[in-house]
Order: sequence, then structure tokens, then C-alpha cells
Amino acid sequence: MIIKPRIKGFVCITSHPSGCFANVREQAQYAGENKVSHDNRPKRVLVIGSSTGYGLSSRISAAFSCGADTLGVYFERPPTEERTASAGFYNSSAFCKLARDAGMKAEDINGDAFSDSVKNEVIQKAKEFGGSFDLVIYSLASPRRTDPKDGSNYRACLKPIGAIYKNKTLDTDKKLVKEVTIDPATEDEIFQTEKVMGGEDWEAWTDALLDANLLSSDCLNLAYSYIGPQVTTPIYRNGTIGRAKLHLENTAARLTEKMRNAGSGGAYVSVNKALVTQASSAIPVVPLYVSILYKIMQEIGTHEGCIEQTCRLFKDRLYGETDIPVDEENRIRLDDLEMDPVVQQRIVEIWPSVVTENLLELTDFALYQKEFLKLFGFGRSDIDYNLESDPFNPF
Repeated sequence: MIIKPRIKGFVCITSHPSGCFANVREQAQYAGENKVSHDNRPKRVLVIGSSTGYGLSSRISAAFSCGADTLGVYFERPPTEERTASAGFYNSSAFCKLARDAGMKAEDINGDAFSDSVKNEVIQKAKEFGGSFDLVIYSLASPRRTDPKDGSNYRACLKPIGAIYKNKTLDTDKKLVKEVTIDPATEDEIFQTEKVMGGEDWEAWTDALLDANLLSSDCLNLAYSYIGPQVTTPIYRNGTIGRAKLHLENTAARLTEKMRNAGSGGAYVSVNKALVTQASSAIPVVPLYVSILYKIMQEIGTHEGCIEQTCRLFKDRLYGETDIPVDEENRIRLDDLEMDPVVQQRIVEIWPSVVTENLLELTDFALYQKEFLKLFGFGRSDIDYNLESDPFNPF
């Protein structure tokens, strides 16, 4: 079939296998040029949420920067006669091919990472895989979760807490800057968002791996978070997602205690940079903020994508020559370049002036659009999108 992008709101419902393969290969090449030389680099890595965004780039960095064997867990749609697979499905297939061709083990489990059955499947596969993990990356981004303890279903929401939120946002379909008004969350919505995006499932994974003796003596256990700037604080850090992220960050201290009591390493939360991802595209205000941020950081020369972030994380933070650097809340700060006062001051200056008419002048929305299409394998100049593709045997 000939595959073209079909965009609905903040998601593309098609994906291009050749474009996804090229994206993963490009990241693998970058990671291979930024190898971790320290002897303590990981040999076996588990990535929970490994098919897109930071999870995918973490797996690529683990394999091609560190030479690690990897086990990836994700929940992605395979192809059918009527439609392509999801981008994450093709990303994972591309990664496994490239890693295996380079002589590394790469195994996948496609299923609901919140479930006990997938946790049990990972434990069984890990025992066949070669032993305990030296690094666990928890990078799930899901809007809903079924609690395996009682079968209750929870849904996350993007809302402020305590007050109505008004600000400008960007309609990415219409290229329209407009005002958004969001009512505050109820206590139940706050609770449900925390159940989905907080640290409860991360702790369940850690408990299961500890019980199965699958964490090595120096294992690092890492989850991802975001803080963000002043302009997104009411909807993000002080909103329902921020409350869930705070729960995630507080969970790290408890997991470190459990791991060290079991003779293992420790747990950390890495605060990363705002990027174009499938998850961030759904958050009001963020697409406009990211469009401005990209323009400024490209002009300064400090812009990074997912793979640049994770390679810097591995090389300079997790497996550098010194102890892991953390802030006063024991968080790894990979958002240091984004939160540079010079960058943030320019955003504060530009933000009030952005309207539909000067959007392309004051922001790099063109790059935002390019990066969004790239998430699904589209928009690459080295791919002929007029050629037939086989969604079942793409590589």
C-alpha cells in the first residue's frame, strides 16, 4: 500500500515503516558515536515503555552507547489488512533488527505493562535472557490504567488544580493561536491521574523484580519526569499531571530504600527537556511553548532531541566519572539547558506577543510540525512516500 499521514487532532493514525526504520537507525548512529567508556556501563537493561519518545531513545542509548542487551516492554498495535501498525510497533521492530545485526540481544514483550501477566512474562523472559538487570528504565505514558489488584479502571486528565486556567495555546491543525480555558480538576480526577501517572506501578514493577532477584547489586532504577517553565506551571506542574509526577518523584526515595535493603543500587527520577512527543502534543499550551523553545535553543545552539538527551544522561550522569549529580530533591536534571535563565527570559518576553499572524516569525512551528510528522515516520527527505510499502514485512 501507499502510506500517507492521516492526522486527527494531536495524533497520526497511520505510520510509515521505512520512515520509522530510518528514524531509529539515525538515533542508533548518534548513540554509536557517543559511547559510554566507563567500566560500570550496564550489560542488561529493561525498558518499560520502550517504543516511542524517551523510552525508545533510552533503549537505543543502552544498546548502541553501552553495548547492552535489552528487553523492551510496550503496548503497540500490529498491522492489519486495513491499516498500518502503530509507529511504536515499527520503531521496536527496527530497533531489534539493528541491535541483533550489531550482535546484541534484543527481546520484546507487547502487552499492558500495568498488568500482572506482563510483569510475570518479563520475569520469565529475564531468567532466560541471561540474569539480573543492571538498569531499569520506567517510561510509560498512558492515559488510562487498570489496577490489577481489583480491576478498577482509572483515567488521567490534564487540568489545573484549585482555579480556572486561562492562557493562549496553539491549534496545531489550523495553525491558530487562541485562548484556552480549562476548569479545575475534581478531587477524584486528581486521584485518578495519580493512579495512572504516579509511582504506584513503578513500585509494583520494582517489587516484582526484587522478589525475583532480578536487580543486580549496582542496578539503577530510573523514571522520567518534567517540571517545566513559568508559562506551563498552572496546567502542568501545579496541575493534575504535576501532582502525579510529584508522587512519582516521592516514590523514588522509597524504592531506593527497598533496593538497598536488598543489596541493590538505587532509584532516581530524571527531569527531562520538553520535546515533541505523542504525549506532550496532547497537553494544552505545550505545543506553543515548545515551538518558541525550539527557536530559541536552536539560535543559542543548545537544542537537543530525545537521543541527545538520553546519550547525555548515560554518558554524563548515570555512567560518568563521578557520582550521579542530583538537585536538592535528589532528581537528575537533564532540563538544565531548557531552564537556563537566558532561555526562559526570552520565552517570557516573546510569549505575550505571539499571535496567529506572527506565529512563524516568533516561533519555530515549522520544526514542531516536522518533528511531529517524524514521530510517525513521515516528513523525511530521504524517503519516497509515493512508493508502495509492505506494512507486514517492512524491513
